Amino acid sequence: MPYRPAFSASTSALPRRLSATALAAMFSMFVAGCAVGPDYQRPATAIPASYKEAPEGWKVAQPADQADRGTWWSVYNDPRLDELETRLNQSNQSIAQFAAAYRQARALVGEARAAYFPTIGASASASRSGTGSGNRSTSSSSLGQTGAINNQFSLALDATWEPDLWGSVSRTVASQKAGQEGAAADLANARLSAQATLAQSYFQLRSLDAQQRLLDDTVAAYEQSLKLTQNQYAQGIVARSDVIQAQTQLQSAQASAIDNGVARAQYEHAIAVLVGEPASAFSIPQIPLDATPPTVPVQMPSAILERRPDIASAERKAAAANEQIGIEMAAYFPSLTLSAQGGFESSVLSQLLRAPSRFWTLGPTIAATIFDGGLRAARTEAARAAYDQNVATYRQTVLTAFQDVEDNLASLRILEKEIVVQQQAVESAQQALAIINNQYKAGTVAYISVLTAQTTAFTAQQKLASIAGQRMVSSVGLVKALGGGWDVAQMDRETGGVEAPTAASGAAGASAASAAQTASR
Repeated sequence: MPYRPAFSASTSALPRRLSATALAAMFSMFVAGCAVGPDYQRPATAIPASYKEAPEGWKVAQPADQADRGTWWSVYNDPRLDELETRLNQSNQSIAQFAAAYRQARALVGEARAAYFPTIGASASASRSGTGSGNRSTSSSSLGQTGAINNQFSLALDATWEPDLWGSVSRTVASQKAGQEGAAADLANARLSAQATLAQSYFQLRSLDAQQRLLDDTVAAYEQSLKLTQNQYAQGIVARSDVIQAQTQLQSAQASAIDNGVARAQYEHAIAVLVGEPASAFSIPQIPLDATPPTVPVQMPSAILERRPDIASAERKAAAANEQIGIEMAAYFPSLTLSAQGGFESSVLSQLLRAPSRFWTLGPTIAATIFDGGLRAARTEAARAAYDQNVATYRQTVLTAFQDVEDNLASLRILEKEIVVQQQAVESAQQALAIINNQYKAGTVAYISVLTAQTTAFTAQQKLASIAGQRMVSSVGLVKALGGGWDVAQMDRETGGVEAPTAASGAAGASAASAAQTASR
């Protein structure tokens, strides 16, 4: 009579069980499209038709973030600034922090996607047990007898899979992907903010260098005035009080020249931190500011504002919060788990891999929560509140973006007019000072008139240097407010990077581009 394994009686049921499992899997795939929860729609925002402070030709664009900002600082044609910005992109630690956060967010997407697939595991075990204190026989025939010793060996594979019946997994993946895109936009925003802060600090430092040159020239002029007054006093032409007044004015100018160094040192130290170097080992030579802001092309703002990364980040966070609502709502519905296990089990190691030692189990499990004391309702409500919070943050970010643009447009427009008037004031003050100096030498006016004219001329020149610095700072502020970059042709060519951004280089990446495309729909 042919040999039949002990489990052969049940093998006829295997096709039926496999068919039932296949049907369950097909059913789960069918209902996988029944994702619960609201579908995401980009929150509506109040977008003005035009900028109040902009010249004719500027128009408002829909916020998005779809390209690398590039080396936008090159429009200032300053090799020293170019060098500092390059060092910042390579060594700034704040950028490195956001780059690490982006990599973490990207890994979380992979973690969420893993739930689409079954979990397969393997196990192997060996055990030896005994009962009582009788004979120490190891024969399999003594199994279950008093004093018997039992050996058990097992080798098995098991698999479990929970189909995404109600869209919980797909929404988790969508939420994590939106989080990745938001992290990419955060990285782009951190890089842009650091670059703009560096440029503004650099121009403020150079403005202080210009004021230092003015102070040094003023000190030299006041020294000449003091010498002239001392000579006239020695000749009995003027009183001792004129000498004291000239000396006081010189000493005040010298103190101002020294005090200017404090602010310059602080800006220099701030730049050192931005480029990732110790302040003690970093220095910038004095370079008086003589630059003017670059002209902004009329057609640029519409294209550039679309690339503002903080707006894209806020919009992606709202999208992630929306998916979380669906995840919490899926907890109301039952879950289906498909599990299977098979392998070999024997009390004799040499017979472990033989047919009689095989075993298998296969079957679905359906589980549902009947009562949780309001836990799911509370979590769903919390998810809705979190979404509303992120929507408000997104709308506030858009409003702030338009405020930034208007502020810097107004600043540039006003400062452009002011610097023309101030230059005229400087010329008038210098002419008045020259006339009063000649009158003083001729003895027709008192020294107090010279002091007043000198103070007026110095104040006018100092304000002119300050306005020049403010214009450069506002120019950089406008670049930042518009999302960075000036070259339209470059922007048209850019489609976003596909590599993960790093602290050294790279754009916001494909995720930021995806965020922009979602935001622009």
